[in-house]
Amino acid sequence: MNAFSALSDPSRRQILELLAHKGQMQATDIYSEFPSSASAISQHLKILRSARLVTVERDAKLRLYSVNMDTLCEVSNWVAEINQVWAARMNRLSNVLLAMKGTHVK
Repeated sequence: MNAFSALSDPSRRQILELLAHKGQMQATDIYSEFPSSASAISQHLKILRSARLVTVERDAKLRLYSVNMDTLCEVSNWVAEINQVWAARMNRLSNVLLAMKGTHVK
């Protein structure tokens, strides 16, 4: 699954927000933050791992989840590029509309 598909689910976005605010967390701590079942959250974590949005570090018996900033930065950079394209288009449209307004007699 790609990052954008993974981010389409509100629960997965909430998991990422939780990890962004709290840093590394054990799966059981993540589960406790949601009303969903542990197996549902585990499935969301699996999808986030598959999309490379989270990483898992094993420390003895613990699995510590954290945000994968490399992938998140790729997503952020893509969104920023699209924003720039649309901002430029809106500026051109604004200029056309202002020019048209200036040519009309009141």
